[in-house]
Amino acid sequence: MHAWHAVERGHDVVHIERESEARGASLRNFGQIWVSGRASGEELDTALRARELWERVGGSVPGLGFRPNGSLTPVRTDLERATAEAAAARPDAAARGFELLTPAEARAINPALRGDFTAALWCERDAAVEPRTAQLALREALLASGRYTFLPNREVRDVVGEHAVRDDHGDTHGGDAVVLCTGAWLGGLVRGVAGEIPVRRVRLQMMQTAPLGEPLTTSVADADSFRYYPAYESAALAAGQPQEPVAAAHHMQLLMVQRLDGGLTIGDTHEYEHPFPFDTAEDPYEHLARVVEGLLGRPLPPVRRRWAGVYAQCVDTGRVVHRQRVREGVWLVTGPGGRGMTCAPAIAETTADELNW
Repeated sequence: MHAWHAVERGHDVVHIERESEARGASLRNFGQIWVSGRASGEELDTALRARELWERVGGSVPGLGFRPNGSLTPVRTDLERATAEAAAARPDAAARGFELLTPAEARAINPALRGDFTAALWCERDAAVEPRTAQLALREALLASGRYTFLPNREVRDVVGEHAVRDDHGDTHGGDAVVLCTGAWLGGLVRGVAGEIPVRRVRLQMMQTAPLGEPLTTSVADADSFRYYPAYESAALAAGQPQEPVAAAHHMQLLMVQRLDGGLTIGDTHEYEHPFPFDTAEDPYEHLARVVEGLLGRPLPPVRRRWAGVYAQCVDTGRVVHRQRVREGVWLVTGPGGRGMTCAPAIAETTADELNW
């Protein structure tokens, strides 16, 4: 997205990528443009601006798979409903597109939700893209501009003076500005140029099913998301309704998005303590399957893929991203955490504005 903004503003871009193509959290996510749960202030403003940018870019790059599908969060208990009612009554509820719906109203929007629930929180501003293909589609569009060069299988090792870096092939690349978007790689180069930064790594587990066989017309969350996202902070829910043991142990919520091929991307867990496990645990997947089946009122399609991923998250939850000038003409941008897919276009736009591109 930094490359996208630079090219849009008339610059030439050299994009250096350590892999043959992106393989990290940029692909291993839901593809959700998730406005609903964002903290008021800078985070919500960034998410809303990113939502506008995703729609605009998606209009010119169909391969993103952008669709304004919104989201529904069904609730079952009195405390969950009270939390949803409080969200719908927020001063910024209209900006998020919040509305508390009856089960019949929710099923009119998403008929696949045949399970038992007493109400559902609708967020009209949520949207989705295809995470496995979005980067490829953006890259093809950038290449077509004639002002973008992609250099895969190269790792930046050093910042050389000002406005330049050296890669592991020994080649030096210079320009008016260097932006280091290092993702979850926080040692090596990052430690060398910036020292220890207030960013941590978080590991998650997710899965994808075979096609559902019918449309899931919205993204879907469960009430455990109320425990995770700042817009829903509820002392009453936290104190009065214990989380299921497996969900509590793995810091879980349900998020679910239907892919364009009909399959469901389902997650997720959160691991904060190092060292992370090297394997995936089965209990969280079994828990997610039960929750999904309860909402859909039908068996889950067979699981076809399971994976783990790691992203970088600012320790200060009030910050959207860690953006730091580490040398004249060289900026480090990392740590958006679970906001990365949602906020990427607006994070990059802010970098471009600050650098006067």
